[in-house]
Amino acid sequence: MFSLILYEPEIPPNTGNIIRLCANTGVALHLIEPLGFDLEEKKLRRAGLDYREFASVATHASLDDCVAALNQPRIFALSTRGTTRHDEPDYQRGDAFLLGPETRGLPEEVLQSLPKDQRLRLPMRPGSRSLNLSNTAAVIVYEAWRQQNFH
Repeated sequence: MFSLILYEPEIPPNTGNIIRLCANTGVALHLIEPLGFDLEEKKLRRAGLDYREFASVATHASLDDCVAALNQPRIFALSTRGTTRHDEPDYQRGDAFLLGPETRGLPEEVLQSLPKDQRLRLPMRPGSRSLNLSNTAAVIVYEAWRQQNFH
C-alpha cells in the first residue's frame, strides 16, 4: 500500500527495526545504495528478528532507479528541515516516504527536488535535534495507515 525508502542507511539495527515495522504493516521497504552495512549483518538480523521473511525488501543502485521501479509515486521526504507537519497531508495508497542517512539526513538537492508540501517534519520540543530513524519511520507509517483506517 505504501513504500518506505531509506536513502543510504548507515546503522544496521535501525534498518532491522524498520524491516520489522514493514513486516507488521505491509509497507514495502526500499534501500538505496550504498548501504552502511551488509544485509546479512548480525546486528541487522538481531534487530529485525525473524521478520525479514515477512517483509518486502528491495535494494536499488540509486534513488532514480527506485522511483522508476515504483512507477513514479508521490514522494514525501522526512527531514528536520521539512516545512509541513507530518499529519497535514492526505496520504493515498501508493505514496512513498523517503528518509535520509542517520548521520547527515537527506542531501539538500534531494530535499529541494520535492514540492514544499511534500517535505515533512515531525514536531519536537524546541532545541531537539532529531528523532531516531526507525522511530521516525514508525510515526509516518502509522499516520499514513491510520488515514486509511488501517486497511
